[in-house]
Amino acid sequence: MMTNLFSVFDPTSSVLMLPLNWMSTFLGMMFLPMLYWAMPSRWSLLWTLITSTLHKEFKTLLGSSHFGTTLMFVSLFSLIVFNNFLGLLPYVFTSTSHLTMTLALALPLWVAFMMFGWINHTQHMFAHLVPQGTPGALMPFMVLIETISNVIRPGTLAVRLAANMIAGHLLLTLLGSTGPSLSATLISMLIIGQILLLILEAAVAVIQSYVFAVLSTLYASEVT
Repeated sequence: MMTNLFSVFDPTSSVLMLPLNWMSTFLGMMFLPMLYWAMPSRWSLLWTLITSTLHKEFKTLLGSSHFGTTLMFVSLFSLIVFNNFLGLLPYVFTSTSHLTMTLALALPLWVAFMMFGWINHTQHMFAHLVPQGTPGALMPFMVLIETISNVIRPGTLAVRLAANMIAGHLLLTLLGSTGPSLSATLISMLIIGQILLLILEAAVAVIQSYVFAVLSTLYASEVT
């Protein structure tokens, strides 16, 4: 029984009250063996097409000089999209709806980019703080604004993904909890609405994964 509205996001399981629901993060690994079948299925071919397209796009953003870097961002997209989609299934915990998970993905990436940029391309990083053509009187303010916008990047990445996942799941939970008190006609309309919302949530799951991966790629391209 749901004790409160946010209990669907509780990672604690009923087994010794341990946070075992985090193990759902690795459920996406069940789909990996399908990629190595002698006769790939249509889903495997579709996923290969998606990852190849992402590889080409990320390679364009990063440049051809960074060989193999796109693998990290394609893997990041795969991890997030698997967790987002599996979270739409009944009784499956959505780990990407927690800042613990999203910040653990965004913060190490941002710290690594900053360390790489400031150590290897110090002048280039300083040049990013003042856009070209900025008047001298506005330079201190531009440095402050650019510094703040740079520092909040991991937070915006993490909050954007978690907030979108929470909003959709809460809406589905709120509408579903009104079912027992409705008439048969309203229940049929509710089911149609829930199906449409589920389709929307599936689209949001893909879009937010793509946005997270693309923004991480853009942040990486700025420090090189």
